[in-house]
This record gives sequence, structure tokens and C-alpha cells, in this order.
Amino acid sequence: MQSCNQFLYTDSRRSLLRSAACGFAQIGLTALAAQTVRSADVPPSALPHLKPHAKRIIFLFMWGGPSHVDLFDHKPLLKQFDGREVTTEAWKHGTPPGGRILGSPFRFHRCGESGIEISELFPSLAQHADRLCVIRSMHTDGSAHGEALLNLHTGSSTFLRPSVGAWISYGLGAETENLPGFVTISPPRGHGGVQNYGSAFLPARHQATAIGAAEIPVAKARISNLGNERIARPLQRRQLDLIQTLNHSHLQASGADSGIEGLISSYELAFRMQTSLPGLLGLEDETAATLAMYGIGDGPADNFGRQCLLARKLSEQGVRYIQASTDYTWDHHTQNNEGLRRECVRVDRPIAALLQDLEQRGLLDETLVIWGSEFGRTPTVENADGRNHHPAAFSIWMAGGGIRGGLTYGATDDFGFQPVDHPMHMHDLHATLLYALGLDHTRLTWRYAGRDFRLTDVHGHPAVELFRSI
Repeated sequence: MQSCNQFLYTDSRRSLLRSAACGFAQIGLTALAAQTVRSADVPPSALPHLKPHAKRIIFLFMWGGPSHVDLFDHKPLLKQFDGREVTTEAWKHGTPPGGRILGSPFRFHRCGESGIEISELFPSLAQHADRLCVIRSMHTDGSAHGEALLNLHTGSSTFLRPSVGAWISYGLGAETENLPGFVTISPPRGHGGVQNYGSAFLPARHQATAIGAAEIPVAKARISNLGNERIARPLQRRQLDLIQTLNHSHLQASGADSGIEGLISSYELAFRMQTSLPGLLGLEDETAATLAMYGIGDGPADNFGRQCLLARKLSEQGVRYIQASTDYTWDHHTQNNEGLRRECVRVDRPIAALLQDLEQRGLLDETLVIWGSEFGRTPTVENADGRNHHPAAFSIWMAGGGIRGGLTYGATDDFGFQPVDHPMHMHDLHATLLYALGLDHTRLTWRYAGRDFRLTDVHGHPAVELFRSI
């Protein structure tokens, strides 16, 4: 910006502005142009395609792969076969899988009126059992974290593709002009990094605004380059007007160019965010009771509590897709049981508080909350007391956003190795998320490199039966 500041005061800028027919005083014209650009990359078909069940999504991402058979998929046979190979008599699906079984020491309880079985490690979440739809038949591709994270976040681990939030931002935009449509809180820097929340070939304005990173406590997290304390806001506005004048001139000369359009729109949004976003990052407007409910200031729950509260505040202000991520702490190749005890304490209370807070504010019915990870863990043992990666079967859950609460969907075999009822692939999950927002995954496309691309590629079927009729 220093070079722009110097250029601002040279005589040559007068001739430039005269030739561009735009001066610094024309802020209103610039804003109007930005409004035009914001609608330039809307998909050609009218959106939403369908009547939506939800207005927004909050995704609670547990980085590393928590064990489904210890948390949401109760398998009593694991304890019976602890330390043993699975026998032919016990296995009903052909040749038994290899490896010695690791039993789960955790008790499961039937919770709520629905009787959904939830591990004792989630006592606070269990109180919301009748709001949950637990999907026990998830499966994905890629046994390495990098592959699985990219499949979860973009639908592809082999090509650069837009992330789920970017597709949703492209399809629906934000509910407010002063905040982005897609925000990621404490995103992972590894296993795909920025690709997990990037826009790829979609216009740049649809990539996420990142707050901090997974390894940084969210209380210390900042948004890069949000403000400039060395230059007053009016002067920043004048500098931006000059840059936007050049951008619009370049756009006019180039014709339709989604890249330039996205850049112009992103610059305008970034400037407005200087006013709207800093207040949301603070806790000053929250009551002591609310902070206590989320576990803020109370030991291990503090960090994820802050993330969940920020997710609620962002959703309340109209952000369309919000992701809150833990650090890479669920990868329990050793000490699985101890690791689960530690991590569940950190997230159980905040997640329950988020559901309760959304409900109290009348937001839960229009906000789809998802809990999940890139894959599950093996029913067999690794390194004496750990579990290995297991993309063949794992669990997620959803709540709010028109979901039928108190429901379990799909099932795995008696040991949790593979789905045996209503298997849901990652492409099916993505199709279902878009469906919840009123988007047909086969019609939400972007023309790139000679073909129409979509989040689900050529796959996926939405599980419409998970939702209440509207």
C-alpha cells in the first residue's frame, strides 16, 4: 500500500483519473459497481433449486479421526473378542477380517426418548440425543489423512477442487454484505492446508476467511491483514478507490472475467469487514452465564468453547458456512482410550452449549450442525493400545436444520468394520448438505477447462429421508 500512497500524491494520478472518468469522490459509484459484481458470478439457474430446510451450516471438525466404535457405534462383541481374532462363526460376511480386536472400555447409554446409544464420554451431548441424527454408515476413500481431509472438504484428493463452503458461498452467497459467506475457525494447516477451505477455480470471493489456525488458541487468533493501524480509514478508502478504478478499467478492457470480478468484490468485502468483524471476535457482549455454559475460562473446554460461541455469533449475523476445527489431536495410534477421554472433555460441553444456545435463540431449526471427521478407527488394535485409520466405516451426526432428531441412520457389522445398511459415501454426504440448503448437487455447476464441474463430480445421492417434510 505504500507505493499506492506515494502514487496518490503525484501529478500523474490526475491524468489517470480523468482518463478513467472516475475520481476519489465517487465512492457511491464504486459501491454500486461492487454490488453489480457481487451478482455476476451467481449460477445461471434460479437458486435455491428446492425449498431449503436450513439457511446455514456449522461443521464441527474433529481432526485426526475419532473412533466410531468408542463413541457413537456401540459394538458389544468388541469386549467379548478383546485380544482375539474374529472367528468365522462370529463373522457373517464372508472371510473374517484380520487383526486382533481391541475392546472398548466405555459404557454406552440409551439417551433421550429416542434411546440413541451414546458413549459415556459425551455426557453433555447425550442430553441432546433427541435432536441428533447419528449416521453410522459413513465411508470414504483414502486411508491417509491428507487424502481423506481433501475428500471430506473438497470431494477430491487427486485434483484441485473448490471446498464445500466455497460451493455453498457460490450458490447462495452470504445473508449479509458485511461478512463473508464462508468462515473457517482454527483451520488445519496440514493435510491439504488451504485447499480444505479454498475456492480453486471458483471466484476468489468464495474462499473462506480464516480465523487463526488449528494449533493457535482461538483467544489469540487473528484475521490476517484485516486492518491497517498506520493509515486512517478515510485514506484507506481513497487508496482502495484508486485500486478499484484500475481493476474496473482492466475488467472493462478484458470483458467478462470472473477472476477480476471476484477480486473487486473481495476487496470491497475486506474493507467492510474492518468494521463488522472485530466486534464479533470479542466476548464483551456475552453474559457470564453464556460463557459458563460454553466452558469458557474453565480449563480444557475453553478453547473449543470459544470456537463454538464464535460459530454461533457468525451464524447469527448471516455467515452461510462456518467450520470450527480441533487441532490434530484425534489420531490415536497409541493410547486410544486415554486420548479419547482427554479430547471428549475438551469438546463435549461446548458442543452441547452450541446446540442449546442455537435452540434458545430460535436458530437451530434453520442451522444445520454437523459433527464429524475424515474417517474412523479400526476395531482392531495397533501398537498395543491404539487404533489405526479406518475409512471403510465411521460415524457422524447432524442436528437442527430440518433434520429428524432422535434418529440413527445406517449400520455397520457387529464389529464396526464396514457398513451393512444404507452406506453413505462422502459424495452422498456432500449431496445431502447441499440438499439441506435447497441446492441440487447435479445443477450447482461451474464451467471450467471445457466441462461442468460440481462438488460431487458424477456421484452422490442426497439422503432426503433424514429431513422432516416441509
